[in-house]
Amino acid sequence: MNRTRLALLAVGLSIGLTACGSNNGGNSSADGSTEQSGARAIFEQNCASCHGENLEGGFGPSLEHVGSELSKKEILEQIKTGGGGMPEHIIKGEKAEKVAQWLASKK
Repeated sequence: MNRTRLALLAVGLSIGLTACGSNNGGNSSADGSTEQSGARAIFEQNCASCHGENLEGGFGPSLEHVGSELSKKEILEQIKTGGGGMPEHIIKGEKAEKVAQWLASKK
C-alpha cells in the first residue's frame, strides 16, 4: 500500500473512532437521550461499588427498578439519611437531586 492510501486510511479510522466515541459529554441511553445531566456518572463514582455498575446490587440492594418502589423524594431521603449500611450524605446537594431523579425513573 502506498503512503497516500495509508495516510487516508489512518485519517478515516481516526475520524470514525472519534465519532463512535463521542457522546457530547454525557452518557447516552438506548433511546439516544443523554443520561440526566451526568447523574449516571455521579452514581458510578459514589454508589456503584455497593449497588453495582448496572444497578444490579452487590453489597447494597439492586436499584434496577427502584423507581417502581420509591419516589424521588423517598430516594433523596435515603441518600441524605443513609441507613442499613449506607452512610448518610454519600452525595450532597444538586448531585443528590440529580441521582434521585435518575433513580426514580428506573421503573
